[in-house]
Amino acid sequence: MDWLKASAAEQGRAFLAGLLSPVEQVEAYLDAIHRHRYGQQIYARLTPTRARAEAIAAHDRAKAGLRRGLLDGVALSWKDNVDSAGIATEAGSALLAKRTPAQDARSLANATMLGSVCLGKTHMTELAFSGLGLNPVTATPPNAYDPGLAPGGSSSGAAVSVALGLAAAAIGSDTGGSIRLPAAWNGVVGFKPTHGAVSSDGVVPLCASFDVLGPIARTVEDCAEIFAILRGEAAVDLTGAETRGLRLLVLEGVPFDQAREGPVTAFEDAVRRLSQAGARITHGNPPSVAKAMALATTLFAPEAYATWREQIEDAPELMYPPILQRFRGGKDVLATDFIAGWQEMRRLRAEWAHAVAGFDAVILPTSPIPPPDAARLLAEPDYFTSENLLALRNTRIGNMLGLPGISLPTGQPACGLMLMGPAGQDRALLRTAAAVEAALAAAA
Repeated sequence: MDWLKASAAEQGRAFLAGLLSPVEQVEAYLDAIHRHRYGQQIYARLTPTRARAEAIAAHDRAKAGLRRGLLDGVALSWKDNVDSAGIATEAGSALLAKRTPAQDARSLANATMLGSVCLGKTHMTELAFSGLGLNPVTATPPNAYDPGLAPGGSSSGAAVSVALGLAAAAIGSDTGGSIRLPAAWNGVVGFKPTHGAVSSDGVVPLCASFDVLGPIARTVEDCAEIFAILRGEAAVDLTGAETRGLRLLVLEGVPFDQAREGPVTAFEDAVRRLSQAGARITHGNPPSVAKAMALATTLFAPEAYATWREQIEDAPELMYPPILQRFRGGKDVLATDFIAGWQEMRRLRAEWAHAVAGFDAVILPTSPIPPPDAARLLAEPDYFTSENLLALRNTRIGNMLGLPGISLPTGQPACGLMLMGPAGQDRALLRTAAAVEAALAAAA
């Protein structure tokens, strides 16, 4: 068995059974990263001293029968916007070059306390403000299916590190789709919790009103276990999760506008398999979706620009022009429009909750487009802008409406199936996703 590509939970069980050593596994990952053709494009920096010390401690706990949980000794990568003590955390930006925090982010501290091993920090889109994953300022990771395609972002290195077997699982962040989109485009699972479900202390912000950390992994079980250690709690029990009888709403309208054939075909095939497995499929298009999406430009860019205005305008030449343009797109939005937008958004969130109250999850393609050609994106600014907006369109629905969401592989390369659950019901969504994952695997 290739343990580097085993799920995080499988590795944890192997440590418990004495079939695998955390120390040997960490060395194997570090060696694989160093030897990999794209290792330096995936990891911004490694933390080998920390990783080895944490692996030795996990090994010793296992020997003494004192393991702290299933993921004790499991090696994770962390997006480069999560503070790590004594290690540069630059959020993919030259504006933050050599920024070195004195302590770990709360989420990293929680995960470390429960035994996980920090392998290093992964490359990301500049200040997390793009879904395509390109970053000519620092590095652009390759797409796991084809190095010439965009990897998805902003948690680009996070997703690729998992897909290529250079981490057991990864921590990313999601503001408008930055966990779920790269997960879909690289064939892995990505879980965005409800905003506020995971501590943001020590995370470099983009839009604090939307930012949330979450896992990218090989399985729903891994995501459930990592979500739990980020919060410092026990994981939800996924035992007995079944597809039969699940009430799933296919969200029509916005998710399919300008959608390309590949993602749509993969989604329709997945829906067919879920129906055959006993899920109850309904189609609908609550009007709150289109209304919420119309508010995106009023709410995202103004907060992002307000957060970074001083640093940006002190040295705008350090930024990749399309990202700079996205930030500056928020500078002229009136405060009255921003406040009125949030008042309307809260009303729309309540309207949505009422409309979908009878469903276990709402389902849609994770992205309406497959990963585009990276070289063309770099060469054609207008193409970059149009593809970026489309890439994040479907995932952004969940961010706007305040919902947890998870992307699962459909079985078709770079095409994901996304489930959105009720706000605050993260653990219930993970159980639903586990059932859907099993059904799709059985019907593959």
